[in-house]
Amino acid sequence: MPADKEHPAIGIDLGTTFSVICKLDELSRPQTLINAEGDKLTPSVVFFEGDNVVVGKEAVKALATDAAAVAECAKRDLGNRFFHKSLDGRQYPPEALQAWVLSKLRTDAERQIGKFKKAVVTVPAYFDEVRRKATMDAGYIAGLEVLDIINEPTAAAVAFGYQQGFMKPEHANGDRKRILVYDLGGGTFDVTVMEIGGRDFNALATDGDVMLGGRDWDQRLVDYVVEEFIRKFGTDPREDANAHGRLWRECEDAKRTLSARTKVSIACDYRGNAVRVEVTRQQFQDMTKDLLDRTSFTTRQTLQAAGLEWSDIDRVLLVGGSSRMPAVLEMLRGLSGKEPDCSVSPDEAVAHGAALHAGLILAYHQGKSPTFSIRNVNSHSLGVVANDAKTKRPRNAILIPRNTPLPVVAKRVFRTHKAAQKSILVQIVEGESLSPDDCSQLGRCAVRELPDDLPAQTPIEVRFKYEENGRLTVNVQVEGTKKQLQHELQRENSMTQEQLDHWRRQICDLDPAPQLKPTELPRPAAKQVPAPAKATPAKPAPASAHTAAGGPRQRALPTGNPKAALPARGRDLASIAAEALEDDYEDEASAVGPDGYARNEFIRVRYAEELKRFQGTANDTRRADEMAFQFIMREFSLKRKDLETILAEK
Repeated sequence: MPADKEHPAIGIDLGTTFSVICKLDELSRPQTLINAEGDKLTPSVVFFEGDNVVVGKEAVKALATDAAAVAECAKRDLGNRFFHKSLDGRQYPPEALQAWVLSKLRTDAERQIGKFKKAVVTVPAYFDEVRRKATMDAGYIAGLEVLDIINEPTAAAVAFGYQQGFMKPEHANGDRKRILVYDLGGGTFDVTVMEIGGRDFNALATDGDVMLGGRDWDQRLVDYVVEEFIRKFGTDPREDANAHGRLWRECEDAKRTLSARTKVSIACDYRGNAVRVEVTRQQFQDMTKDLLDRTSFTTRQTLQAAGLEWSDIDRVLLVGGSSRMPAVLEMLRGLSGKEPDCSVSPDEAVAHGAALHAGLILAYHQGKSPTFSIRNVNSHSLGVVANDAKTKRPRNAILIPRNTPLPVVAKRVFRTHKAAQKSILVQIVEGESLSPDDCSQLGRCAVRELPDDLPAQTPIEVRFKYEENGRLTVNVQVEGTKKQLQHELQRENSMTQEQLDHWRRQICDLDPAPQLKPTELPRPAAKQVPAPAKATPAKPAPASAHTAAGGPRQRALPTGNPKAALPARGRDLASIAAEALEDDYEDEASAVGPDGYARNEFIRVRYAEELKRFQGTANDTRRADEMAFQFIMREFSLKRKDLETILAEK
């Protein structure tokens, strides 16, 4: 697809520590654009020098002298109202800080290729909807029309596919390849399992950690050097922001050096005292082993979620600057039994894939047939909130489980819990936890003015339609009435449109403009998550526990009643999960009941989540396993042998 001179295909990798911008040339080849300093990578760092705002390499240098006025790693704060520290006495929203980085990328690129507005911006696969919306807002503030946001591992896989020639016409019916993308960047970590069939890129499963990246390896070196400094001089260099900034830069350089050499010397000076600490590669690997183990655990979990073994994986693709560390290569060799694939540039591959995706969208707008297709999975489950009728505890009733192929339609039938109910409140949340407090609140909608004679246990159908571009439409229908609601959920954010326009004028001197929705490319029809047949109870349920009629399950689910496919113990657990969930809000009873999407599978997911949590606190793996085991037995009222059976199932 030749590049359009008026609308070049632009892809931006908006990274935690470094960002990259790329375009497609006249032959549709990805080409990284250099910044004003002549570099391909632009540090995602912002420095406030009075009324002047400096972005990039010079901002990094300011860490040594003006650290209190320097913002770095703002990407980690997306979704929060403000950046985690004040800058020059003022608080800034992280969207604005990200917008300054995007604005520099745009203005530097325009000096080479002319003015442009449209671009595809990447996000970590494990970003939730709030952070994705914040990224789009940053693009708007920076004067960009964000055509779409694409997951970073998916973009890397597209770049890999292009490099391997999968997009050529002769490969349209090529053999399917399964690749695992291990993306360890400066501030986030993602793993995605993808299947490339001809020119189709299909994500099978994804997982990650938005608070794990090379930055955390740097922190371990900083802490190690500080301990030596305190031992020798009794003072802590971290107490002074500038001394801390200088040390951080030293440790970041030392980390890179240890990828090429077996030892490095790190200098630290503070209050007239100085120390030089020698660190060997083995010492560095020992002090960061738990961080690497976290990536190993997530990688294994993602492969299991995809239903695959290592023998099913054709390539292990390394992406992200931190994946260069020798310990990463050694770990993946031992884990997979394969040599990791380093054929794509770990720094540029994500931006290249984003540019290819931008070219796909622009070609579609020009009426051309797409040369490849992308299909993702959702990285977080979507559900509704209510309170358990027995415990009165709020619970997350999941409609669309994590790793469901997109687009998807899911519906569940709930029941009102009292007669003459005046309204129904549906609160939408995103997350895996059963506790809504641990999930992201996406929004709410309500059906009001219900008929006065509405009987108790009236069926309420809640339907989610979730598009690949992140648009979620909620439909609520009350059986036996004409009452129904269709609500397109707008991702909630911490900034109003007025605030966005204010920052757009301040950063780019641009007038307000309508924010465009991400482009929706033609794709296969949304997968219908079938609703199971209504279960007819043999006897009435207790007054405080009304049985829900149905609910979705994981991928490849059969039609009919999912409880019928479960063993006896599973049916009992599913019945427990299907009890009515009531809402404490006056006259606003929420939809009811999680009905358990493949209950045993859900228990395995919860066990994995708890194991991951306990591994962060327990002294050893065996103890963490037992703590997670005991937690799940209590939560689901299981005997040890029953839980062992469930965990042993595939």
